[in-house]
Formats: sequence, structure tokens, C-alpha cells
Amino acid sequence: MTSKTVTVIAALFVTAAALSSCGNTIRGVGQDTANAVDATQAAGSNVANAAE
Repeated sequence: MTSKTVTVIAALFVTAAALSSCGNTIRGVGQDTANAVDATQAAGSNVANAAE
């Protein structure tokens, strides 16, 4: 293997790792958003029940 081949392979691994990290971050943001929506709905239900 030449040094150019090794460099290309290393760059591909780094790119794959970076893209994987981005995917995990986006998935985490989606889960956090869903949890915030659930909490907001629960709080709204609690207020509605207390007002009755």
C-alpha cells in the first residue's frame, strides 16, 4: 500500500465516524424534542384538570 492509499482509507474512516456521530446527535435532538412535547402536553392536562 502506498501512503496515498493509506491516507484515503483513513479519510474514509474519519468521514464515516463523523457522519455516524451526526446521526446520533440528530436522533438525540429528536428524542429531546419529543420528550419536551410530552411534558408540555402533560402540564397542560394538569392545568386543565386543576381548573375543573
